[in-house]
Amino acid sequence: MGENADLTKGPDRKTILVTNDDGVRSPGLMALFRAVRGLGDAYVVAPDRERSAVGHALTMHRPLRVEELGEVGFFSVNGTPTDCVAVGMQKLLPVKPALVVSGINRGANLGDDITYSGTVSAAIEGTIMGIQSFAVSLFLDPADGKVQHYETAGHYATLVASFVMENPLPYDTLLNVNVPNVPVGEVKGIRFTRQSKRIYDGAIHETRSPWGEIYYWIGGGKPFWEHGDDTDMNAVAGGYVSVTPIHLDLTNRAAIDWLKSKWPDGYGQK
Repeated sequence: MGENADLTKGPDRKTILVTNDDGVRSPGLMALFRAVRGLGDAYVVAPDRERSAVGHALTMHRPLRVEELGEVGFFSVNGTPTDCVAVGMQKLLPVKPALVVSGINRGANLGDDITYSGTVSAAIEGTIMGIQSFAVSLFLDPADGKVQHYETAGHYATLVASFVMENPLPYDTLLNVNVPNVPVGEVKGIRFTRQSKRIYDGAIHETRSPWGEIYYWIGGGKPFWEHGDDTDMNAVAGGYVSVTPIHLDLTNRAAIDWLKSKWPDGYGQK
């Protein structure tokens, strides 16, 4: 991997688990590791290949294989990002980590992306297991994604990691961080945002094999975004780092009262 984890223990050093969904050899992962290793004893436990859009999947139909990549503290797992966090915390790290940080994702995780994202799901798994966690992604313009400023995302990942390690997040809460793809000096600042809404038009493509069989390819399509000054998409598009607190409890509490008021008599409500 070209980098050595600093495993020198000290009385105040904390352990950090670094993972992603782009694979253990991705440049974003290495940029993130370099960014946070000064804050504690950083370990990498990441998928052996790209696992984008796998969501919060766990591998339960086959055993998982872990390979240490010739350097102390770097582990490759032939599973999902969620697998990496679960196995890393329970079997690979010498102590319980103080922080799980996932990324730097090659591409933003905004709006409804968080329901599909393996990057965000790794941070969700850390939060489920009671660990301070956040995901960080780099917003890339599809029309011009050749230059990728991972160092900018790494800079802000360090700031967020430092804050979270000193200021524990509310219960069952993680942070979803998205960073503009510009040099550090061109970022306008940080905004605390809400999750936006996005719909893809034309994301399911139908084609035929040479033998005339129809098959489908999911991906691409034109995105349509919800507008709003306080949304994650609006912040990143305007040159700001978006920091969105995500809560694991998906209950719509207002809808409980709505259901009670609308549910017909005789439908079994007690």
